[in-house]
Amino acid sequence: MAKKRIPKKTMNIIHSIVFFTSTLAFISCLIIYLWVYTEIDETILSIDIQNTTAGELQNTIEKLKSDIESLSRADVIAKKAKTDLKMVFTKPETLTIKIDYLQDRIL
Repeated sequence: MAKKRIPKKTMNIIHSIVFFTSTLAFISCLIIYLWVYTEIDETILSIDIQNTTAGELQNTIEKLKSDIESLSRADVIAKKAKTDLKMVFTKPETLTIKIDYLQDRIL
């Protein structure tokens, strides 16, 4: 059985097609790699920004809790009432309870 020889022109066309498809595949893979790389980079940057924002919000929450605790003290409330609202304090009322011991012994 004799081998059929492929003509040189056909061989050049096959080589050109293989070169073209491999170049096209390489460029496509490079574009996909760069696209994925930029997406990952943007995602990491966005996560860093969100973590920074979360940290700042946590600090703000802690500061507000501290302010609430300091403002809820009785002396601070009394001072604010006197200065800002011009309130005056009344003298406390005293109650006197009289117990009749004779009725207690009868029961």
